[in-house]
Amino acid sequence: MTDTELRLRVGTFEGPFDLLLHLCRTNEIDLAALPVRPITDQYLAHLEAMEFRDLEMAGAYLVMAATLIYLKSKLLVPPDESEEQLDDEGLLLKQELEDRLREYARVKMEGAWLAAREAEMALIWGRPGAALPSVEDLPLEDLSVDWLARMLSKLIEEQRRNRPREIEPNPPSVLERMTEILSVLRDTWSLLFSSLTGGERKRSEIVVTLLAVLELVRQGRIKTQQTELFGEIVIERQAARADGEAPSAQAD
Repeated sequence: MTDTELRLRVGTFEGPFDLLLHLCRTNEIDLAALPVRPITDQYLAHLEAMEFRDLEMAGAYLVMAATLIYLKSKLLVPPDESEEQLDDEGLLLKQELEDRLREYARVKMEGAWLAAREAEMALIWGRPGAALPSVEDLPLEDLSVDWLARMLSKLIEEQRRNRPREIEPNPPSVLERMTEILSVLRDTWSLLFSSLTGGERKRSEIVVTLLAVLELVRQGRIKTQQTELFGEIVIERQAARADGEAPSAQAD
């Protein structure tokens, strides 16, 4: 280590005003009314525990320490010891320090907002710019309508292959669909098969619904009828058995 190098661990502070702002926020101190005695004592206590890497950084912290010590030395003895009184020179220096601290707090807040915006924009991928070749560099004499048609077909095919695939969610099971159909038939005697398969249902859901209807018919829990070819299929609730025993709802 050279004679001009002084190692010091500053932590997360970026300078003397950063440390001073941290002390004010930690102790809920108004930036427009700095208490000279407590803020000086806490600043010096933090300064003793810090380690600097170079003299320039150490000098910035020491200048702030000297300013606070000078302000503390300018304090007059007031009638009430809970109050702090400064002479005119001390008041001007304290006012300047408070103004600079408030300005630093404003700049730090705006810097944090800009950093957040930068982090958000870093997640957005922009389309990189590409320079098209000039007309002089294109071999127009070798082009033909058939060649252009083949290239266009190839481009369309590549776009189709790169298109994101739609993944259908898992359809309900046959037993779950059977339960839903019986639940609907508790409030009505009949319903149309198209009402169970209409809307924007996937093909897999329609297949599961058909299997559920067939299984309920096999178990004797419902009955279906169709009055004409390709007509509506009417699903009706099956009357209970004479002995009061309901058929099993387990699907094979």
